Amino acid sequence: QVQLVESGGGLVQAGGSLRLSCAASGRTVSNYAMAWFRQAPGKERDFVATITGSGSSTYTYYANSVKGRSTISRDNAKNTVYLQMNSLKPEDTAVYYCAARNSMAVFTSPSRYDYWGQGTQVTVSS
Repeated sequence: QVQLVESGGGLVQAGGSLRLSCAASGRTVSNYAMAWFRQAPGKERDFVATITGSGSSTYTYYANSVKGRSTISRDNAKNTVYLQMNSLKPEDTAVYYCAARNSMAVFTSPSRYDYWGQGTQVTVSS
């Protein structure tokens, strides 16, 4: 089993930045596909970014809504994945969830992930 704990959310003004962290425990996730999703009130859980592989074999993929403003990365020594978000907009307001799957493939559907964190709230004020 993999346990995921997100942190780093908060209240920020539009144009600001946040770095979300997802600390994994239970298993080493260096070979797992890791992803961030977000869910706003009354809306479905949407894909944000994913990272697979590590080192020179790292691959990242982003939703169009965050591409160019966000960077997903991983620190295998800390068994942690990060999401750096810049130029935040009010529409980025949501609960952000970390997810993991024991695979090297790229998945953007939440149904393909086996492990989830409890979420961290990000609120962007205008």
